[in-house]
Amino acid sequence: MDVAATGQSSLDQLHLERRCPALPPLAVGILIALCTAKLLLHLFTSVRHYGYFRDELYYLDMARHLDWGYVDAAPLIAVYAKIALWMGGSLAALRILPALAGTALVGLTILIARELGGGRYAQLLAGVAILVCPAVLMTDSLLTMNAFEPLFWMGCIWVVTRILRTSDSRLWLWFGVLAGLALENKHSTLSFGFAVAIALLLTHHRREFARPWIWIAGAIALALFLPNIIWQIRHHFPTIEDLANVRREGKNVVLGPLAFVKEQIIDMHPILLPVWLSGLVWFFRVRRWRVLGLTFAVFFVLMEVAHAKNYYVFPIYPMLFAGGAVAIEQWLAKHAPWTRTALVAVILLASLPALPLATWMLSPERLLAYQNAIGFKPSKAEVHHESLLPQPIADQFGWPEMVSEIAAIYNSLPPDERAKTGIWAGNYGEAGAINEFGPRYGLPRAWSRHQNYWYWGPPPQVFKNLVVVQWSLDDVRENCSSFQAFEHYQRFGMDDENTSIYLCRRVTFDIQKIWWHSHHWN
Repeated sequence: MDVAATGQSSLDQLHLERRCPALPPLAVGILIALCTAKLLLHLFTSVRHYGYFRDELYYLDMARHLDWGYVDAAPLIAVYAKIALWMGGSLAALRILPALAGTALVGLTILIARELGGGRYAQLLAGVAILVCPAVLMTDSLLTMNAFEPLFWMGCIWVVTRILRTSDSRLWLWFGVLAGLALENKHSTLSFGFAVAIALLLTHHRREFARPWIWIAGAIALALFLPNIIWQIRHHFPTIEDLANVRREGKNVVLGPLAFVKEQIIDMHPILLPVWLSGLVWFFRVRRWRVLGLTFAVFFVLMEVAHAKNYYVFPIYPMLFAGGAVAIEQWLAKHAPWTRTALVAVILLASLPALPLATWMLSPERLLAYQNAIGFKPSKAEVHHESLLPQPIADQFGWPEMVSEIAAIYNSLPPDERAKTGIWAGNYGEAGAINEFGPRYGLPRAWSRHQNYWYWGPPPQVFKNLVVVQWSLDDVRENCSSFQAFEHYQRFGMDDENTSIYLCRRVTFDIQKIWWHSHHWN
C-alpha cells in the first residue's frame, strides 16, 4: 500500500468536506407536522368571520382582464385570482392559495436551516418561528402578492445557500428562474436582487461575477420579466406614475429609523427577536454565510431610506429565522437538553396571545374586546386610515351590503330608465365589489377611472343617469342636474367608505368624451 497516496487521499477528502460539508438529515416528520399545522390553522380561520378583502375583489377583476401588467401590480396576481375563479371564485377558493403558499414557506424555511447546517432541532426551531410569526400569519390569510413574495425570495435564498455551500455556480440558473417569476409577482424583487448583488460584491463571493453563470441567470430573469417591461413601455410606465403619486400625496405613514425598527420587532413578535437577531449576527460572524447577513442589511437600509411600509421587509425574515435556529442549536449544544425543549415551549406559549390578532379567528366584536383587554391595537400604515378595526380586517366588511343598497336603487327605476343608467365607482374596491356581487341582483358592471379600471373603459354608451359611489357632494352637485342621496354605513368597515350613495339624474357630461382626459392613480 502506498502510504503517501493514502495520506494524500485523506487530505483531499478532508478538503472536499470543508469546502462542501455534508447536509444533516432532513427532519421529515417535523416538516410534515409543522406544514400541516400551518395549513389547518388557515383553513379554520381565514373565512370564518370576515368577507372578501378590498384588494381581492380588485384582483378578481384583473383575472377577468388577464394582461402582462397592471397599473399597481405585476401580472401574476391576476393568474392566482384566475385559478380561484376556476375553482368557483368563492372566498374559500381565494384563501386556500395564500394558505398553500404559506405552508410551502414553512417547509422552505426548514430546508434553508438544513442547508445552513442545522440539525433536527434547528429545523424544528426555524419551522416553529415562521409558523407562529404574526406578520407571516396575517400575510398568508389574504390573497395578495405579499403571500407569494417570501416564497419566491426564499427560493432564491435557498439556491444562494447551496451555491455558498457547494461552490456550484451553475445553480445561479435556478436563481434566475425564481427571480424572474418573483418580478412577475411583485416589482419589489428589484430591491431584493439589488441587495443580493451588493452583498456579493462586498464579500469574497464577488468572484461569481467573473463566471458566466450569474450573468446567464440575470438574462433568464430579464427574459421572464420582459413581458411586463414591454407592457410598461407601451402604457408609458403607469406603475412609476402611480408610485410617484403615492409619495406626492403623502398617502403612507412615514416612520423614522427607530420607529421603523420598533415596528419590525412588534410585527415579527418580540419573543422571536432573539431568533432572527441571532441569525443576523451569526451570518456576519461565519464567513461562508456573510453574504446573507449583508443581503438583509442592505435591503433593510434601502427600505428605510425609501420610507417603505414596514411590511416590505417581511419577506426576507425567514432566512434570519433559519440562521438564528442554527446558531441557537449550536449554542444550546453546550447546555442541558431540556433547555432546547424549554425554548420552543416558551416561544409557542408567548405566541398564543398574538394569534387572535394575526388571524381571522375572532368575530369583530370579540376582536375589539380582546384588543381592549390586552391594551394593544396595531398601528396604521396609511395616513387617512380610520376604523374600529385594523385596515386588513376593516377592508373585509361592507361590500355585499353596499352592493345590495346599490341594487335597491338601480332596480327601483323603471326598465326604460335603467337601460340608460350606469354605475360609477370612485375606488377600485367598490368597483370590484359591484362586479363580483352585482350579477346576482341583475346589475350591470361598474365603471371607474381608478387604477387599472381606467384601461378597461370607457363605457360603450353615454348614460343619462348614474348611480355613483365614493363621490363628494360637491362633485354630485357639479355634474348632476338633480340627485337623490342614500345613506350608507358599515360599522366595522373603513370610515371613508361610510359616504352616501347618489342617484345622479341627467348627467351633465359625456362620459366617453371625458374618459381619456383624466385618470385616478394612487
